Amino acid sequence: MSRLLLALLVSLLPLQAQETLFRQVADTKTDTHIEATALFSHPSLGGYHPVRVTIVNNQKIPHRIFLNFSDSTNFRDGITASSNFSYLAPPEKTVVADILVPLAVQNGDHNYPNFTVKLSGSMGNTQGTANSIFSPNSPCVLLSDSLYGPNGSSLDSEATSRGYSGHRGSRGGFSSKFDPKRLPDDWRAFSGFDTIMLTETDWADVPPGPRNAITSWVRLGGQLVVYSSGNPGPASLGLPEDPGFGEIQIQSIATDLRLNAGDTVNLAYNKRSTKHRLAAITSDFDSNWPLQKAFGEKSFNYILFVLILLAFGILVGPVNLFVFAKSGRRHRLFVTTPLISIGTSLILIALIVFEDGFGGKGTRITLMEVRPDGNQNAAFIQQEQFSRSGVMTSPSFTVETPALVAQTPLAKSRWARFTSFGASGNYDLQPTAGGVFASGNWFQSRSEQGQLVTAVLPTRGRIEATNDPGTIVSTFDFPIETILYRDPSGQWHRGENIAKGKPAKLTAVDPTMVQPLLNDTAKRFTDRNQAFLRRVSDRNDSYIAFAKQAAAIETHPGIDWLSDTVITGPIAR
Repeated sequence: MSRLLLALLVSLLPLQAQETLFRQVADTKTDTHIEATALFSHPSLGGYHPVRVTIVNNQKIPHRIFLNFSDSTNFRDGITASSNFSYLAPPEKTVVADILVPLAVQNGDHNYPNFTVKLSGSMGNTQGTANSIFSPNSPCVLLSDSLYGPNGSSLDSEATSRGYSGHRGSRGGFSSKFDPKRLPDDWRAFSGFDTIMLTETDWADVPPGPRNAITSWVRLGGQLVVYSSGNPGPASLGLPEDPGFGEIQIQSIATDLRLNAGDTVNLAYNKRSTKHRLAAITSDFDSNWPLQKAFGEKSFNYILFVLILLAFGILVGPVNLFVFAKSGRRHRLFVTTPLISIGTSLILIALIVFEDGFGGKGTRITLMEVRPDGNQNAAFIQQEQFSRSGVMTSPSFTVETPALVAQTPLAKSRWARFTSFGASGNYDLQPTAGGVFASGNWFQSRSEQGQLVTAVLPTRGRIEATNDPGTIVSTFDFPIETILYRDPSGQWHRGENIAKGKPAKLTAVDPTMVQPLLNDTAKRFTDRNQAFLRRVSDRNDSYIAFAKQAAAIETHPGIDWLSDTVITGPIAR
């Protein structure tokens, strides 16, 4: 009887994998209602939170509804991300929509996570909340229902015993859970997570769209752990043998699906070849960021501003009192004082514009893994960018491709507005049909800012082998200054000035001539992207190319960007 009861409880677990944010009944007689359900039980710390909206309109009138989401890192002076969605439910129709809700940009100071959704419109008003259980110093893990049932409690306890107790005032835990059959098919839904753990049977239940999304997430640096009672290889599971920047691990498990809590937590927390995402964002950029150091510091002309203010004080004081509005003409003070103030303000504004200009300048470096194999034809992009802005007429911008844009905390300075020591403001992201619209405090006037942009782009660009040994052809739309190719035997080759469509002969070189260039290139990235580059540098029959004219992920058009791109990938045959 106890075994039967346990089996019944396990069978009900998939119903709990999602988190119902709210269910609003507009009409009980016709069961006209709207329901918002988070596809993961708890949101990650950054990225997106996937939500499924179901509108059942059994009435003979249309309904217009509005959803307003807000995620913040503090109840008071924190960082906030807001987004809005609206839907029209035709008469006697059911509307189902999967949306990605942007989560607040993280800067390491997360005390009171607060995810809320508010419903308004013709179906009534209500709201719902969700909480994150993750600690800023631990990875964000997704665990399938089948693994969570017998292991969730012990894994939570193990994580808590190691000091990963979540946010202040919240219950900590090891993982968020999910139903493999109800997963989103957009890689951005997984972008805030570092590890996904599921069984071989779970993986078989994942639909094709979400499978492709998870594979893309892995190639961008995710850790996928598949538990199996057998010994399958990645190919037999429909997974790539070469995971790009990420990791695919196949682990043994008993038929009862019991895991060793300590080993499992170690696997997600410690046995990773790279930092987890939030640790990288909060620690890789705030000091000794190579890109920021190469850009150089900006000095502030204190003396000139002090002289102007001193002149203002003299004019508005003694000169104004004893020359412009001397005794018997004091009434002129009502005119001269505002004029002097306005004139000084205009001079200060002109000086700021002259010194800083409109818009700004920035530098960005992109690590791009191009995969023409497996019918992917996609580029997996990690882009670091640093900029210094002058006078910004508009802080808003649009990214014309599906991407994850994260503001990174900088070292504390008079120019940095977003630091690990504290930050506040609105960093809103509004998903659009083909990308995302950003508004708020992303690019403020007279400030320095850094961002990490992650994206997946379709591309037909590749490096192809030819029938002539040692000769390659590039189909990229931009020239490649230098290419390093490691052949199937491990021998390095080098080529220069590779133009599109023109065969280029490569020359064999000694590894001692390659390694210094690879080391110098890696040092231009932050630690996590350095690890990604070093991982793919060890592959045979693959290349590393350098291009200054490759297209980058465009953010604010008012910034004059200087770009550099490092391209990696296998040779297409």
